[in-house]
Amino acid sequence: MLHSVKELQGYTIQATDGDIGTVRTFYFDDESWCIRYLVVDTGNWLPGKRVLLAPIALSEPSPAAQHMPVNLTREQVRHSPDVDTDIPVSRQQETALHEHYNWPAYWTMRDPLV
Repeated sequence: MLHSVKELQGYTIQATDGDIGTVRTFYFDDESWCIRYLVVDTGNWLPGKRVLLAPIALSEPSPAAQHMPVNLTREQVRHSPDVDTDIPVSRQQETALHEHYNWPAYWTMRDPLV
């Protein structure tokens, strides 16, 4: 199902063991225009921290409840690498992020849209 990114802003992100924050915005690939990351504001749970989550971690959103489940734990998110969400994400930061979550590196795949 297709969803508007504007519609998804503000959705609560639900880890497997509780809420971790809300969707603040999205980072798009500047060549393919596919979503590379969601920027999640962790709110009162981890004050002042924003984390990046790749679409591979997402499950189907629930528009009625405005929730988006992810296949991560709160502990995984708590210990995710720090990323400054006010500047472009470097490949070094992406590598650390993908290694932390054990996500495949999209930049090594044949199809750049995956």
